[in-house]
Amino acid sequence: MARDQIDPHTIESRDDLVAWLEAGNKEAARFRIGTEHEKFPFTLKGHDPVPYEGPTGIRALLEGMRALSGWEPIMEGETIIGLADNVGGGAISLEPGGQFELSGAPLASIHETCAEVNAHLEQVREVATPLGLGFLGLGMSPKWSRAQTPVMPKGRYRIMAGYMPRVGTLGLDMMFRTCTVQVNLDFASEADMVRKLRVGLALQPIATALFANSPFTEGRPNGFLSFRSEIWRDTDNARAGMLPFAFEAGMGFERYVDYALDVPMYFIKRGDTYLDVAGSSFRDLLAGRHPAVPGERATVSDWANHLSTIFPEVRLKRYLEMRGADAGSWSKLCALPALWTGLLYDSASLDAAWELAKGWSAEERQALRDAVPKQGFAATIAGRSVLEVARDVVAVARAGLARRDIRDSQGRDETRFLVTLEDSLARGKTPAECLLDRYNGAWAGSVEPVFTEDAY
Repeated sequence: MARDQIDPHTIESRDDLVAWLEAGNKEAARFRIGTEHEKFPFTLKGHDPVPYEGPTGIRALLEGMRALSGWEPIMEGETIIGLADNVGGGAISLEPGGQFELSGAPLASIHETCAEVNAHLEQVREVATPLGLGFLGLGMSPKWSRAQTPVMPKGRYRIMAGYMPRVGTLGLDMMFRTCTVQVNLDFASEADMVRKLRVGLALQPIATALFANSPFTEGRPNGFLSFRSEIWRDTDNARAGMLPFAFEAGMGFERYVDYALDVPMYFIKRGDTYLDVAGSSFRDLLAGRHPAVPGERATVSDWANHLSTIFPEVRLKRYLEMRGADAGSWSKLCALPALWTGLLYDSASLDAAWELAKGWSAEERQALRDAVPKQGFAATIAGRSVLEVARDVVAVARAGLARRDIRDSQGRDETRFLVTLEDSLARGKTPAECLLDRYNGAWAGSVEPVFTEDAY
């Protein structure tokens, strides 16, 4: 989850909210790629969750990363809750259950973003190993119950944890027991944003299947390939989902602002204090009549923080966030930005991707979204299996990356990052199905080997 914004400028009207989003427009030459990924820390001995406090806890891990990287601490009162690279723009933050997140810097190529991921994981391992800790990339923690999972000392999470059970049955699992990888991508104009948003939403279930990697809960198969994705279906449907309005005539920044204004708030932050306003209306804050801060008008920080608490399959800020994938293996962390960059940053590929999806109705898109967590590649839409569609999608992305023709120091283009997806498609199996094969075979019905065989 992104770090809180700090901008005290007052918002005067709804038009200011629209203008804030519109300020994300940038020329194609300035497009960047920002990759974020989360991972579960665990004890090398016992494969237990890691608490915040203690000589080998999350705080010690953050302090070690601070000393190694030179990044600035992000504090909440006296508590270190993350690190920021104030030069490059990256950050490390904590998710509610101790999941460790890298929010990558905005970079020009997949080569750079993958190098960043590699350097981060190497640093994390350097600090974590002496502490007796390891890290695992799965979409759902495979072993621990919710009660066993530690709670990180962040004010916004206390508010969210209190609110979640009021609006869904699985929100606490989302907070404490899931991990994702996502990529943030730019747009050139309102029309470009809308086109990319529509392609991203329509094809997000395809990405969910390609990266499905959460088949275990509390040590046993849970009946799903991406239980992380299933969890989002019953977390808080007022702030999640497939945004069917995005495909309607008149979609643009204004329409998204109106949607966001109707999503209930979680909190208002003043200084280091989070005011619990869960369920209240941002419209009241915009009008200067919110009972929690009488007479105060909304600030840019309030708006940016509110947008960060909306969780659709594709999220609009001053860029677009692709949010449908489970966390996975080292190679999959580079494949996710490669997939979406190939689809969205090449005009011919963007057109081809829209051709694949433009005939799907809102009902078909939703049915696909609902089916993929359990069925993966076997789900169908418009008479085609997800496996068939995914092969087309990855081929379109490959063509887009080839046309970008951005080479690394060894002369390789960005298409090499798609190979891991093409291997899955050749096998016809999602990563989750491969895990289940091992669970039912060599692992003899135990999830313990995942902590050694699949750790970073």
